[in-house]
Amino acid sequence: VQLVESGGGLALPGGSLRLSCAASGFTFSHYTMRWYRQAPGKERDLVATINSGGYSTNYADSVKGRFTISRDNANNMVYLQMNSLKPEDTDVYYCYGVNLYTGAALDAWGPGTLVTVSS
Repeated sequence: VQLVESGGGLALPGGSLRLSCAASGFTFSHYTMRWYRQAPGKERDLVATINSGGYSTNYADSVKGRFTISRDNANNMVYLQMNSLKPEDTDVYYCYGVNLYTGAALDAWGPGTLVTVSS
């Protein structure tokens, strides 16, 4: 199992970033995919979820209306479009998956990608 996040960086408040996650080593289309974020010393928080088919999504209240999760099952990719960024969105962002048939979570996390929102 391998997850590799990318696309993070420095953004101005009100700006946008698009995160990508390349997945391999498992049957991607069988997994609900999620984006999490974590600040140093804090719990990892769920940001967004997308079902295996890509037609059902859920968001944390803090990002609803600003972030959009999507996926490309043909290329084993999941994305997080982040608009209207706020300083409080500064975190390391991770993608992750849960098997829709068994409920089992993937046994590895990627390195994450750092998002910094600052003027």
